[in-house]
Amino acid sequence: MTEIQGTYEKQFTAVADAFSKLFDAQDVGASVAVYVGGEPVVDLWGGHRDAARTQPWDQDTVTTVMSTTKPMTALCALLLIDRGELDPDAPVTAYWPEFSAAGKDGVLVRHLLSHSAGLADWPGAMEVEELYDWQAATARLAAAPVQWEPGTACGYHSMTFGFLVGEVVRRVSGRSLGTFFAEEVAGPLGADFHIGLPAEDDHRVATLVPPPGLTDEFSSASAVDVDGQDPEERPGGVRIKDANTARWRRAEIPAANGVGNARSVARVQNVLGSGGVAQGVRLLSEAGCELAWQPEITGEDRVLGIASTYSLGFGVFGTTFGWGGWGGSMVMTDPKAHMTVAYVMNRMLDPLTGNDNRGLGLVMAAYDGLR
Repeated sequence: MTEIQGTYEKQFTAVADAFSKLFDAQDVGASVAVYVGGEPVVDLWGGHRDAARTQPWDQDTVTTVMSTTKPMTALCALLLIDRGELDPDAPVTAYWPEFSAAGKDGVLVRHLLSHSAGLADWPGAMEVEELYDWQAATARLAAAPVQWEPGTACGYHSMTFGFLVGEVVRRVSGRSLGTFFAEEVAGPLGADFHIGLPAEDDHRVATLVPPPGLTDEFSSASAVDVDGQDPEERPGGVRIKDANTARWRRAEIPAANGVGNARSVARVQNVLGSGGVAQGVRLLSEAGCELAWQPEITGEDRVLGIASTYSLGFGVFGTTFGWGGWGGSMVMTDPKAHMTVAYVMNRMLDPLTGNDNRGLGLVMAAYDGLR
């Protein structure tokens, strides 16, 4: 049995037990954290940073969390809204004039945040290398036509979400999304999460490990079943081998390349579940937090093909909100219980070959602790 390390309060023993069992089945290295009322009640880690299981996953190990980055990006926008510097009902062009091209004057800031802007992807192919050029990526979005009437339907903006919201944050604050997050969120909270990881932290990064039986050619395009095609041959997407490079970590791709661990994810996101305060630091008002779980649009997601509800920046699931990343990472916040659960791992699973219930199992175990 893999030895897990860290601390947890006695009533959350079920989380420790569930976490330990993950290593018996699938996980290589991982971390889990639970925060309640802005304070940690579970902070655990275990396993290894590499597929060969030669480097232990330590207390300060971090890894790429893929789309679990989106809740961090959304929080930056909510901060600006709460401060009165960003109006969700304003047209995007009020902050980003070039965005008016191709008849997009009717796209509102709230459409960007709720995956209803009709810009779920760039026109034509978009290579991974192009994601590293912020100016070019955002210019292509500014010039692009919408794919449906904004606000009438939702469709998961898998990669464009970060550039769209991030560019608005940059225009309003004068700082890149990664810099704004570092200075206004991670810094005040002491959270070890980065959107654009400094080179001096590379030695702490856990390598993403492909699902059993697959290689690092496995890509995010696996989330879409293309006529039964082999998961390593599905077109498009980001490959594991791309996300394991220094160039990926150094860039700012605010929908997908955040680097952190469960402790940092839960610490940041619990601000929204605790009335705007965590670790004794107030980031936003109680009213400002409510935007994270108030439904903005509900319907069949035109990209994912499933019934979905989005708030301003988050997926809404009953009385909870949050999001997960390709491969298995996730964060969930219950504002009534003031609880946030986060799970970050390096062993990825293929979403089309079976259910990945690792994160959900930890969430259910955390509710056992509350009861």
